[in-house]
Amino acid sequence: MIAANHVYNIAKPDGLTLGSVSPALYYAQLTGSSEVKFDWPKFTWIGSPERNGSLLFMRSDAPYKTLEDIRNAKEPPRCSATGVGTNGHDIPKLFEETIGLRFQIITGYPGGAEQDLAMERGEVHCRAITIAAFFAREPFITWYKKGIVRVMIQTPRQRNPKIADVPTLYELMEQYKTPETKRRQAFVYLGAGGFGSWPILATPGIPADRTTLLRDAFNNTIKDADFLTEAKRSGWEIRPVPGEELQTLAKEVVNQPPEVVDWLKKLLVK
Repeated sequence: MIAANHVYNIAKPDGLTLGSVSPALYYAQLTGSSEVKFDWPKFTWIGSPERNGSLLFMRSDAPYKTLEDIRNAKEPPRCSATGVGTNGHDIPKLFEETIGLRFQIITGYPGGAEQDLAMERGEVHCRAITIAAFFAREPFITWYKKGIVRVMIQTPRQRNPKIADVPTLYELMEQYKTPETKRRQAFVYLGAGGFGSWPILATPGIPADRTTLLRDAFNNTIKDADFLTEAKRSGWEIRPVPGEELQTLAKEVVNQPPEVVDWLKKLLVK
């Protein structure tokens, strides 16, 4: 928040100051946080090295083999979370709101390590995390390779190639005929994934030629052979989002009717 406010208000509009901020900061603008001193769509968006999203995975030995099992279960599966405002809490709540999947969310875990142990001990059946984290860290890599867990659903608009057989929430909203208002709710929350984990932005009002220069530099960097070699060595997934796309997305996510904003406020405080 401090970085975003600085880039927006204090940095000169000359293209020499860039920021990389949380992609979910626009939630604070939508919900009227007094800390926000920026207008999300007015940033100059340069690009993001990845498209992100979330997934929900389930212990393979849990009795919930399909999404219909979750929808119809007398006792909902238990999912772990640290607390409100995290993927572990908000993503299952979103699935419940939009496609009727019911979960019992167990909050209060201090962190990821404690949630991993809870999964291993069978205290919980499921957990929602980002796709990037799931495929980059242990124990998830081993769990997935050995079939200890399976991915049930993912949130990007298009299926991630690593889990191409797993349906997206958008596909399921079509299947279950989710009402338009609830679809907008999903979009406003999940739009953060469209920005990736580390979107790069600059001050509003930068001259057009400098904006073009910065975007071209970003696009050339993510195509550079040495850069891609280093990214592969580090286990980074490069699925870039151009600045023009981010600029459009920034306008879309904040252009919401009052009922969707009210829903977001309730989601983030429950």
